[in-house]
Amino acid sequence: MFRDYATTLKQIKGVTEGEENLIANLSNIAAILKELPGYFWVGFYLVNGEELIVGPYQGPVACSRIKKGKGVCGYVWDSKSGIVVKDVHEFPGHIACSPISKSEVVVPVFNTHGEVMMVLDVDSAEIADFDEKDKAALEKVANHITELMA
Repeated sequence: MFRDYATTLKQIKGVTEGEENLIANLSNIAAILKELPGYFWVGFYLVNGEELIVGPYQGPVACSRIKKGKGVCGYVWDSKSGIVVKDVHEFPGHIACSPISKSEVVVPVFNTHGEVMMVLDVDSAEIADFDEKDKAALEKVANHITELMA
């Protein structure tokens, strides 16, 4: 499936330019990404102590809290590395926030000190809907968020 990440990143940079409020930026970024083909759920989970708390997102209701190391998002936070999950039902310890979700890509967003401050989570209703190109594009979005906070 073709997803025009070059145009999407330009749109994200345009809408965040000059805006200093993190929640406003994350909200708009989630809304922009949600328009990409196959993106069923898009959102951010923010680090809060020893758990992730749901932040701005687009899509159906989400899990409110995720422990470090639990599920895909908790795994990415703990490992500090993005992941593409072809079938979420085969991921050990997957947290089923929505039965519609079938595949997922999650990338960490680092603060300016190199610590994970949140994760960007994207779900699809189709199995194997994401690949390494999707992950690389979302890592560019994550890097842009880090730059916004510098």
